[in-house]
Amino acid sequence: MTEASRVRALTEAGLVHPNAEAVIAPLFAGGGFFLAVDKVQVKYEMLRAHLVDGINVTDAAATHGYSRAGFYLVQAAFDRDGMSGLLDDKRGRRGPVKLTAAIAEFLHSAPASLSGAALAEEVADRFGVRLHRRTVERVRRR
Repeated sequence: MTEASRVRALTEAGLVHPNAEAVIAPLFAGGGFFLAVDKVQVKYEMLRAHLVDGINVTDAAATHGYSRAGFYLVQAAFDRDGMSGLLDDKRGRRGPVKLTAAIAEFLHSAPASLSGAALAEEVADRFGVRLHRRTVERVRRR
């Protein structure tokens, strides 16, 4: 695979490092296998530089084009999900909407004297879905 085709594939997959020009780690200086635009590879090598080579977090992050806070986010995702944690989270809603038609109907039919917090507990018991009391209150106003 040529470097151009690899960059094209990374671009199509949304895996291009947004700050590739800031990657100054020696591994990435020569190009070839180590490609600064490969966000997943850069994240992996940043973690490896700290954990294996003993480079402090600030320097490992800076030489790989990340902030110190960014390093900790990458590390937490890797600790939680392994290699797939190095991929960015998908944008947008994280799963199904909790408020179903049945829950909304239940909330509308509930006595007005019940508080949002009490109804949220009822929904959790009856439907197994946790709603915030403010969500319950908003639904009841509609």
